[in-house]
Amino acid sequence: MEVLMWLIPISAVLLTIAGVAFVWAVNNRQFDDLDRHGLDVLDNPNDTNKGNDSCAR
Repeated sequence: MEVLMWLIPISAVLLTIAGVAFVWAVNNRQFDDLDRHGLDVLDNPNDTNKGNDSCAR
């Protein structure tokens, strides 16, 4: 039971830190555009083969 005297305050502190980090992320607009960065991988700015769907090289 003595371990609970340590674990409960430690978990409360960690939960507070996670809550503050989440509020900071929301206030700094970290979650505004979640889809754009996922689609950035598909865009290749150095693509010299635009419009050519041929797989032969």
